[in-house]
Amino acid sequence: MIIGVGGASGNLGQAVLRELQARAGGHKVIAISRTPETAPAGVEGRLGDYDKPETLAEAYAGLDRLLLIPTSDMRPGVRGDQNIAGIRGAVAAGVKHVVLISAAGTRQQEEPAIGASYWRGEQELIRTAPKWTVLRMNYYAESLIDEVQMSAAQGALAGIAENRVAFVSRDDIAAAAAGLLIGDGHVGAIYNATGSRTYTGAERAALISEITGKPLGYITVPAEALRAGMIQAGLPDFVANAVISIQSNFADGALDIVTGDIEKLGGRPPKDLRDVLAAALKPAA
Repeated sequence: MIIGVGGASGNLGQAVLRELQARAGGHKVIAISRTPETAPAGVEGRLGDYDKPETLAEAYAGLDRLLLIPTSDMRPGVRGDQNIAGIRGAVAAGVKHVVLISAAGTRQQEEPAIGASYWRGEQELIRTAPKWTVLRMNYYAESLIDEVQMSAAQGALAGIAENRVAFVSRDDIAAAAAGLLIGDGHVGAIYNATGSRTYTGAERAALISEITGKPLGYITVPAEALRAGMIQAGLPDFVANAVISIQSNFADGALDIVTGDIEKLGGRPPKDLRDVLAAALKPAA
């Protein structure tokens, strides 16, 4: 079986490649990205750029299964167009089974809501791919780490409401994706890759305080005030809008979901959030 990974040069793509190399006995793995020269040893690199659909026919040629990892581009409409391009390119190239990375809580939304691009991709996939699977991921634990590091000076994490999120590590999503790609019985399924429990804002702040030994609280602020603060800090409008959209999803409970899909697909339970945070934030002894 020939397995392609689109978006292979990103952090998640690289993690998926590592998992496939460790698992995929007898399968050929293709790394597809704008920088095919970054493919690891033993993996064929192919040029494939969602922004240049003409590159995708050759990139996807001969693939039995293809994982499409969306970009992190937050400009309104861009990621949605990229998702459509990737899916249409896969269908035109005759890829037998297409797997799309999506997001927990995906539902019909309009731009600039961050979920709009995932909804467009899922709908295009379901309508057109001969065989398909969707892997919706909860919020990255690694993104929480980034948030902590940016919030340290203020002494508090901020959100527009109290909320619950089942943070999941990038490596666990990669394990689930790799297991799905080499396994069978997943056609037409929508999975949710989550951590083993949800954390409120106060709970995650307390956990971080315990790990770092520094006080950290959790505060709720109006959405417009949070947005204004980001604009004042120099962030572009579309980035501020994306953050508010993510926070709205948190507040709506879209990421308050726990499943066993990581273990089912990846063959191991998800990492505990405490362990992921401690590896990055614990002071040196």
